[in-house]
Amino acid sequence: MPQILPDFSSSVKLKYVKLGYQYLVNHILTFLLIPIIAAVAVQLLRVGPEEIITTAKSLHLDLVQILCSVFLILFISTVYFMSKPRSVYLVDYTCYKAPITCRVPFSTFMEHSRLILKDNPKSVDFQMRILERSGLGEETSLPPAIHYIPPNPNMEAARGEAELVIFSAIDNLFQRTGLKPKDIDILIVNCSLFSPTPSLSAMVVNKYKLRSNIKSFNLSGMGCSAGLISIDLARDLLQVLPNSNALVVSTEIITPNYYQGNERAMLLPNCLFRMGAAALLLSNKRRERSRAKYKLVHVVRTHKGSDDRAYRCVYEQEDPQGLVGINLSKDLMVIAAEALKSNITTIGPLVLPASEQLLFLFTLIGRKIFNPKWKPYIPDFKLAFEHFCIHAGGRAVIDELQKNLQLSAEHVEASRMTLHRFGNTSSSSLWYELSYIESKGRMKKGDRVWQIAFGSGFKCNSAVWKCNRSIKTPTGGPWEDCIGRYPVHIPEVVKL
Repeated sequence: MPQILPDFSSSVKLKYVKLGYQYLVNHILTFLLIPIIAAVAVQLLRVGPEEIITTAKSLHLDLVQILCSVFLILFISTVYFMSKPRSVYLVDYTCYKAPITCRVPFSTFMEHSRLILKDNPKSVDFQMRILERSGLGEETSLPPAIHYIPPNPNMEAARGEAELVIFSAIDNLFQRTGLKPKDIDILIVNCSLFSPTPSLSAMVVNKYKLRSNIKSFNLSGMGCSAGLISIDLARDLLQVLPNSNALVVSTEIITPNYYQGNERAMLLPNCLFRMGAAALLLSNKRRERSRAKYKLVHVVRTHKGSDDRAYRCVYEQEDPQGLVGINLSKDLMVIAAEALKSNITTIGPLVLPASEQLLFLFTLIGRKIFNPKWKPYIPDFKLAFEHFCIHAGGRAVIDELQKNLQLSAEHVEASRMTLHRFGNTSSSSLWYELSYIESKGRMKKGDRVWQIAFGSGFKCNSAVWKCNRSIKTPTGGPWEDCIGRYPVHIPEVVKL
């Protein structure tokens, strides 16, 4: 009977060969320096202390030369530390948790759809099929104005939702950090689809009586990735404003954007988007380092707006009846994959260990020179990060990133559970995911976190954080009353 060959791809020996290769390449400088240092030490021992002293005396250095050398060293050190970017810390953050009265179980959502779209049963059936496969659970929330039949999305209700979610998140943040409104130097509010006058940032200034010299910004129309754009803006401002605190608020106001027409591509957001908000405190103050949760390491932004397909794949427009809604293109996932590819091409060299970069380079050269049909090497980002926060835009988004980045079920658990419990909360979803990881007690000092978000335009943005201290299970967070039930099994189809 012929001998069965072992499965080399899963061989334990092959695994240790790969681990050995990674360790060797990632520590190559150490391995090169050790023999050099040893050789120098041996040579010094052979020479002896008397000859070393004699050589030093023979240099004939006078006082002026010594002072000039010391001055040069001090000057170079000063220039280095002055030009070094200021460290930006995430002191703490909070996420809004809607009251039980705002919850929308599947049965309630479908009952409202049947009453609102009673003249178009095909649209009702379409929404039901989307909801069955969405990955959402029974506890997601919509604002009060959407609970009316028909919905009543007026300006007053929209402002009411904005005040509810934003002020609740900021109040909790001030309570947890002990800061007062007068301690805030920079304010950034991002909300894509609701942009009233006065702005939402002005609303926050008025509510908390912030200082008259505050640097205030209001970002709109930038989609679900706007939260990381706000982080990037805050980082740039903190580089030029020393000893400052930045308050960043990320949200999406659902009330004025609930589509009541029959276009299928515009009904999709109704099934996925839910209310939510997050408030963050960033600081470049050295005294905040000891209590800060995370240190910002990198922000990488990719914009594909020069391509017409990418620009229009998430597009606000009117339907033939004049009703305004968000049109999600069928090409959305293809465009998202292209944007992700560009983004990880930029972020890869910044975060991947040398072993992965070399393998990627060798494969690229091999495909260019020897055989274009070689399978491209996908870098193992699990070697660069312990935790992944993928924007909970929908089940398809999470599935695609898990497949392309070769992530395990545990790596995308936070994203799937956030989508299940809170739905797509737009730019704030990343912070619900980070809160999930903390609530599970998985965040340890030194852990690295990769946040990935997609947004209209079309944009793919990434942020890399390093955990500054081991984080205890938070109290009073959005997961406090339900973390014990998670993770839950989410079937491919939930029959309604």
